[in-house]
Amino acid sequence: MVFHVYDKRSGLAGMRALRRQLPSAGFDVLLQMQVALRANVLSAFIPARRRIGYDHARSRDLHGLFINQRIADRPGIHVLDAIGSFCEPLGLRQTRVEWDLPVPADAREWARAQWPADDTPTLVISPCSSHARRNWYPDRYAAVADHAVARGWRVVLCGGRSGLERSTTDAILAAMQAPALDLVGKDTLKQLPALLERADLVMTPDSGPMHIANAMGTRVLGLHAASNPLRSGPYSDVRYCVDRYDAAARRFLGKPASELRWGTKIEFDGVMELVGVDDAVAAFERYLARP
Repeated sequence: MVFHVYDKRSGLAGMRALRRQLPSAGFDVLLQMQVALRANVLSAFIPARRRIGYDHARSRDLHGLFINQRIADRPGIHVLDAIGSFCEPLGLRQTRVEWDLPVPADAREWARAQWPADDTPTLVISPCSSHARRNWYPDRYAAVADHAVARGWRVVLCGGRSGLERSTTDAILAAMQAPALDLVGKDTLKQLPALLERADLVMTPDSGPMHIANAMGTRVLGLHAASNPLRSGPYSDVRYCVDRYDAAARRFLGKPASELRWGTKIEFDGVMELVGVDDAVAAFERYLARP
């Protein structure tokens, strides 16, 4: 497998440079799995006989101009199932999903060193998404974290090195009555899967750590209002997610979620106010009450 990296800051010049790196004979098949305009234009510089893209319902930003085949239109499926269906025009079918993230041994060793290997269940909170309007509020995270501690749980905070993640974490810690382990900015990308694997439950908005935790077999308390958990929530299990997507659709778009185009984002200021502390506590208690 060969990776050719495109830096989006390089614009058209970078696209031309990429084209010069590729085999002159081109490829048999291009799977165009992104529909953003930049990705669509970039695909034009990749020579391929068959150019497989999304169905009409999921297309946008002139996607149809850059492909000559489409995957089947299956409304209401998870985004990962849509990606999996790209194999079908090639005569294959996805019949099962297996998660096999490579985690180095030293990453697991680092994760094991962060808190004792005792019987105390652990709630890991990854409070920030890359989309600020999907993020919940520090005082609400703190309230749920204190509830977890009162139920005998350990609370761990994790996240990246951005100023937003640091300030959000500081605000959570300041609002908490109980102590928590602060690991924000202390792990690497390779250590993060090992860290999430050690958790019993991960609380997070719609974010990358949500999907990494799911892939590592850890249950997720997802916080959803701006996005639909049935489309982009934790793939394996959404039982412990808070789903306020329909309420967001009615408040901000004036119609129920059932009338929206599948995949519609509701990223408005204040949308996450619809997710209450009681909602998240109830989701936490659903996890405790599981069979």
